Amino acid sequence: MRRAAFAKDGVADLEALRHNAATAQRKLARGTDAFERNTGTKHPLASSSNSAKRDTGPEPLTDDQQVLWQGTISVGTPSADFTVDFDTGSSDLFLPGVDCTVNCNGHKLYDPSASSSAQGTNQPFSLAFGDGSTVQGTIFSDSVTAAGLTATGQAVGDSSQYSAGFSINEFPPDGLMGMAFQQISVFNASPFFQTLVSQGTVTAPEFGVKLAQTGSELFLGGADTSLFTGDLTNVPVTTVGFWEVNMDSVDVGGNPAVTSVDSIIDTGTTLVVGEQNTVTAIYAAIPGAADASNTAGPGFFTFPCNTTNFDVSFVFGGTSFPISLDTFNLGMLAQGSSECVGGIMGAEGLPGFIVGDVFLQNVYTVFDVGNTQVGFAALS
Repeated sequence: MRRAAFAKDGVADLEALRHNAATAQRKLARGTDAFERNTGTKHPLASSSNSAKRDTGPEPLTDDQQVLWQGTISVGTPSADFTVDFDTGSSDLFLPGVDCTVNCNGHKLYDPSASSSAQGTNQPFSLAFGDGSTVQGTIFSDSVTAAGLTATGQAVGDSSQYSAGFSINEFPPDGLMGMAFQQISVFNASPFFQTLVSQGTVTAPEFGVKLAQTGSELFLGGADTSLFTGDLTNVPVTTVGFWEVNMDSVDVGGNPAVTSVDSIIDTGTTLVVGEQNTVTAIYAAIPGAADASNTAGPGFFTFPCNTTNFDVSFVFGGTSFPISLDTFNLGMLAQGSSECVGGIMGAEGLPGFIVGDVFLQNVYTVFDVGNTQVGFAALS
C-alpha cells in the first residue's frame, strides 16, 4: 500500500517529499546547535556551516497514511488528552496553547492555567522547521502520561505560534514528543522518556518501536518480544544527543555500495536522507536507477517501476536488514511514467544519514537509554 500523503493516484508528491527532507535537515541543524549550546562542544555532525512503581507500557500508534505514527498522551491535573508524533530525532515536547493564534486551529489546545500541576518557567522557546517558519511559545513543567506511565515536572512547550507545517491540514496530531537525549533539547530539559527513567517509573531504561501498516506500537520500559523474531542486533550510540550509530554498509545485490555511514535513527522522518555523493553511489549500484535532479528535484533518484528483483539492505552490527520494495517505492515520477521515485535521497553538505521510516518500517527498533545503544530485529 503506497503512502497516500506522498503519492496521489500512484504518483509521487514531490513537493511533500521535498518538504519532509527539508524538515529532517532543519531538525538536524537545530539539534546540533542545541548540542553545542548545552554541552559547549561542537557536534560531530554539525555542518561546516525512585520510590515510584516501575512498569512498562504499550501505546498503540495510529498510522496516518504511513507518514506519521501518532499516539495519545495525557497532560496536566486534571489530565487532558492530546495526540502527538513520537519523534526520536528530537528531544522536546510541545503542544498548541490556548493563546496560539497562528496555525493552531483544529488542534486541541493546552491550557496550563487549568492544570494544578503546571508551573511556569518564564522561559521562551523557538524551534525552526523546514518550511522556514517556527514554533514559538513558553516552557511550562507539568505531569505527562503516556502508555499509563507518568512523568512529573516534565518540560512542556506551550506554543503561541505554530509553523505552517504544523497546521491541521499538514499535521493531524496536536503536538510532538521528542524521544532523543537532553543534549539536543532546545529547552535544555530532560526529554519525557529520560524523565521516566530518572524517576524510576519504567522497568527498563529502553523503549521499543514498531512502525508498520498494521500493529504499530511504542513500548515504554522494554521491548515487546511478540513483535520481533530472533535476537536484537545492538549498535552503540556514537555521540549521545541524537540516536546516532554507525551503519556498516548499504548493500545492493549483496555487495556493499557504501561503507561506514554515520546514521541518525529518526522515527519522525519518512525518507532516508544522506550525503549526496554517498547516495549517488548507492543508486549507481541499483539496476536502471537514474539521477532525477532535473525532473523531481535536487537529491532525488528514480528506478524502474517494473523492478521485481529488488535487493537493498542496511547493515548494522554485522547483520543485514533488507528494505522492502513497498517501503522504498514512493510512487511514479509522473502519471504513466515507467520510472518511480526512490526512498533514499541525497542532500549536499549533509555529513551523515538521517534514517527514517523507509527503513524503520522493515524492523523492530529498541532505543536503549541505559546502555546508549540502538537494537534492530526482524519483525515477526
